[in-house]
Order: sequence, then structure tokens, then C-alpha cells
Amino acid sequence: MKTYYVYLLTNKNKTVLYIGVTNDLQRRVGEHKVGLHPGFTKKYNLHYLVYFESYPDIKAAIAREKQLKAGSRQKKEALIMAENPEWLDLAADF
Repeated sequence: MKTYYVYLLTNKNKTVLYIGVTNDLQRRVGEHKVGLHPGFTKKYNLHYLVYFESYPDIKAAIAREKQLKAGSRQKKEALIMAENPEWLDLAADF
């Protein structure tokens, strides 16, 4: 049974947030960290995993991703603060 993840990345200054979905959190965050794919996360150096949730199916994960993307920055920050108040890089050991 696969697990799907909704995750939030930020940069060193915590000024930009990115929300994504993946079925392999360690691989995907690693790709972001090395800038493997050109785009938003590479441009803004979004290398710090500060929050994630897991889901048993892709539809639920995508629905949650859309819900989070539609929410305010304040709501996203509240999620991070509830689980990771120091905004530590949860993928530091990946």
C-alpha cells in the first residue's frame, strides 16, 4: 500500500512557501534540495521541509494540497507552528 505526502517547503529566510504532493517524500525533497528540476523551488531556494502530512490515497492528498494552496499564508504558518514551531528542516537527515 502506497503512502502519499503533502509537504511544505521554505527557504532560509522563511519568506516563501511551496506546497507539493509526492509518493516518495525523501526522494522528492532530495530533488528540491539539489535543484534537480528548474522552476519555482529552484528559483527561490526552497530546500527546507517544514511540514508534511501523509495520506493513504492520491485523491485525498491532492484534495488536501488544493485546500492548503487556497488558504492564506497565515493558515499555512499556523500548521507549521503547531507541528514544527522552530521551523526546523524535517529532512535534514534524509
